[in-house]
Amino acid sequence: MTSLLLIIIYLAFISLGLPDSLLGSAWPSMYQELGASVSWAGIITMIIAAGTIVSSLASDHLTRKLGAGKVTAISVGMTAVALFGFSISNSFWLLCLWAVPYGLGAGSVDAALNNFVALHYPARHMSWLHCMWGLGASIGPVVMGWAVAGGLKWNGGYQTISIMQVVLTAVLIFSLPLWRKMQKSHAVKTGDDSEVSEKNPGRHYTLPQLVRLRGVKEVLICFFCYCALESTAGIWAASYCTLYHGISPERAARWASLFYMGITAGRFVCGFITMKVNDRNMIRLGQVVTAVGIVCILLPIGGNVLFAGLILVGCGCAPIYPSIIHETPINFGADLSQSVIGVQMAAAYVGTCLVPPLFGLIAQYINIGLYPVFMAVILVLMVIMSEKLHIAVLHKDIEFRTAEEN
Repeated sequence: MTSLLLIIIYLAFISLGLPDSLLGSAWPSMYQELGASVSWAGIITMIIAAGTIVSSLASDHLTRKLGAGKVTAISVGMTAVALFGFSISNSFWLLCLWAVPYGLGAGSVDAALNNFVALHYPARHMSWLHCMWGLGASIGPVVMGWAVAGGLKWNGGYQTISIMQVVLTAVLIFSLPLWRKMQKSHAVKTGDDSEVSEKNPGRHYTLPQLVRLRGVKEVLICFFCYCALESTAGIWAASYCTLYHGISPERAARWASLFYMGITAGRFVCGFITMKVNDRNMIRLGQVVTAVGIVCILLPIGGNVLFAGLILVGCGCAPIYPSIIHETPINFGADLSQSVIGVQMAAAYVGTCLVPPLFGLIAQYINIGLYPVFMAVILVLMVIMSEKLHIAVLHKDIEFRTAEEN
């Protein structure tokens, strides 16, 4: 049962990554046909991001009411419908309309799946599952390229991914009994007498109440910084290589892809490392490797060091995201983990949306050479917040033990 459900969750994570890179790969073919401007892709991206933030914040309520299995099935189904809507759209404004269910579906499934895995599976699976997301994000452009080259146009690419999502939705619906059995098994092991512990997590906190809890502000800033760093590093790597170091655009694009390859391969390797190293030290390890990579990018030594730096930043980013999520039930308790992971996802999307455009303004009006410095500042803030989080958790544990002794 556990193994079969894990396979289904792996497929769900691949599915989660499939649509994420479609718009970027399809837009050069789409915008002229739709009579849109090249820059309008950013509008669609912002609508999708707004939807993911809203649904991430609502994920706690939805998971309490429906359970992780149903939320995942419904969310993937919404994404399938939205992708089909993209495929039949003949105007830019229709794309904006379909972007709403697209974003709403993505945020809920992300938070629900991450919390379910954090509660029920070892840390290695969290790393490997996020590696599967990278695999899905890599497959998406391949499918789109195949569709365009084969005469199916961008519409065919979206339809193909939509069909994949429909098939997965059917699999998820048939697997719902497995999710319930897993939740009941977990409740028995943890001594929870409720029928399904995920759906009965105790007191419900409002967002202001949640943010006031010890350690929550720190983890939100930490998550914001991580996603800001990852997205800025990936989006601006090629431009930095070309505009600051004079590397050809074709070569710079290949080098920029190494960052994403570093994340995907790094998460696969980190899955094995987590068998010996706990989440807290995995986060620190990732931060150290990221710092070394940023230093390599910053040093004016030559192309080979820059090349290595981009890979190292990707490898350093690899364990941070999964490890922060996986330690959430440990830091805040299983009863609060879904709530905290939901707001963590929202903070992540805010960082992804706001910070890369901010660096774009710096690059345009000051100097794109500040790329590694900008990343270093974000990394320092992330390190400070993650260490403050661990101190807050330590103090909470001490207070709990003191209260028990008294």
